[in-house]
Amino acid sequence: MKLRDLKNNAEVQEYYKKGNGILGKLGYTDHSVGHAEIVARQAANILDQFGYSDHEIELVKIAGYLHDIGNAINRSHHAEYGALLANEILKETDLPLADRVEVVSCIANHDESTGTAFDPVSAALIIADKTDVRRNRVRTKDPVQFDIHDRVNYAVVGQNLQCDVDRKSITLNLQIDEHICTMYDYFEIFLGRMVMCRRAAEVLGVTFKLKANGQKVL
Repeated sequence: MKLRDLKNNAEVQEYYKKGNGILGKLGYTDHSVGHAEIVARQAANILDQFGYSDHEIELVKIAGYLHDIGNAINRSHHAEYGALLANEILKETDLPLADRVEVVSCIANHDESTGTAFDPVSAALIIADKTDVRRNRVRTKDPVQFDIHDRVNYAVVGQNLQCDVDRKSITLNLQIDEHICTMYDYFEIFLGRMVMCRRAAEVLGVTFKLKANGQKVL
């Protein structure tokens, strides 16, 4: 069982299409398969940089790619719904039982309102998901229609996640146009997510830092 198998899975694609459409009607930023691909890739890079096994890297790719399919059922408790949907999909593959349970558990615990990092795979998934902040996640291009989520994401004109093996740290570097949103706006939306990232980093044995416009803020 590899990530490429899921990319060709019509059921997964349909869940993302439906879920992202629903969230669009509710005013959420992009939660399409594009977001899932970024999370899968970034989570895999985190584990790779810190020397985790190829097996763990493949599992986090799978969990990252499937983590938001629960939005097709409802945004509320989407992590838990996504875990149940993922379990049914993965039952039809050759993924071993222990690996399927690992992926399902990681998906179920990726949301900051109900979940937590409990091992390296879940930690990398959380950090990759919560740090995917970027302008092109905003659906509407009319600033008049922006809510605070749109404004904060649109204000991010540059972003990178840096893994420093020697210093045992993960740093989210943001370039924010403060004419669009202030740092107070950013923290109003993202403080809970950044705290979750900090706790997830501790599971990996590293520290999590946030820098905005070159200044350390967390």
